[in-house]
Amino acid sequence: MEYVNLGHTDIRVSRLCVGCMSFGKAGTMHDWTLDEEKSAEVIHHALDLGINFFDTANGYSAGTSEEYLGKALKGYIPRDRVVIASKVYFNPGRLSKEAVHREIDGTLKRLGTDYLDLYIIHRFDYETPMEETMEALNDLVKAGKVRAIGASAMYGYQFYNMQLIARDHGWARFETMENHYNLLYREDERELIPICKQMGVSLMPYSPLAAGHLARPTWKSDSLRGRTDRVAMGKYDNYEANDMEIINRVEKVADNHGVSMAQVAIAWQWAKGVTAPIIGGTKTRNFDDALKALDLHLTKEEIDYMEEPYVPHKIVGAIDHNPPQGVMLLDKK
Repeated sequence: MEYVNLGHTDIRVSRLCVGCMSFGKAGTMHDWTLDEEKSAEVIHHALDLGINFFDTANGYSAGTSEEYLGKALKGYIPRDRVVIASKVYFNPGRLSKEAVHREIDGTLKRLGTDYLDLYIIHRFDYETPMEETMEALNDLVKAGKVRAIGASAMYGYQFYNMQLIARDHGWARFETMENHYNLLYREDERELIPICKQMGVSLMPYSPLAAGHLARPTWKSDSLRGRTDRVAMGKYDNYEANDMEIINRVEKVADNHGVSMAQVAIAWQWAKGVTAPIIGGTKTRNFDDALKALDLHLTKEEIDYMEEPYVPHKIVGAIDHNPPQGVMLLDKK
């Protein structure tokens, strides 16, 4: 495994991150999430492979994702050898000072730890002043409850403005960006990603395999997730006709190298400057396969070949208003 620092911090993370939306009580958010025992099996296997980076959220499966992760880590690995990230926004009060201080305590309790390595705002809050949010996050860093902060899917100007507020007040700044980014969705290459690179912010994209579309030669999947994941359908089905050409090219590059399509999609992430793509695998073999991508180096010609069919897509990730309270699944079909 290879390890790198997050942003300007001394936090060392593996080049792969485990996406913990796959863990939690089924039916509380998705129908396909793993129960506590199966979650622990995947988590322990990832740790055995040298993966030390885990990303969850307070709203994933009504908090059971955090609970399952915390229980799986406890007693299996020393706390200082694992990097835990969680998120805040899909909760009462969004990113208000009161909500941020309340939600971190709930997250820490569910995870069974007294600090988070990385605390991420899950979306941009249109109702809370940015200064209030950034000061609240800085308070958590000063209190030792959080080592570093990050942001997730939003527009470039929003991220930039929040960073300026932190700079101008001498507060903790965002060290990571967890945005929607893969070969089938590249809209953030216009503004957000260049801003992150300019500011030395680490990229840790979610959905690097486009909900599995970049890991198989067919659009449809017979898996439980493939049949029931309405969010993935809403995110990708509108561009099936065009995006199948990209998928076909990923398959050809994979065949030429004698590797899986998933490895090609992940290697593309690293070639684009990503620090640690988030892999939401539900089987141990998903991480065995992902790890092999470290040995795959794509040429510029191969990258250009896979990127060439791309057309502009509707924005999926950043939002232009706060959704109704209680809504967690955005972009669903």
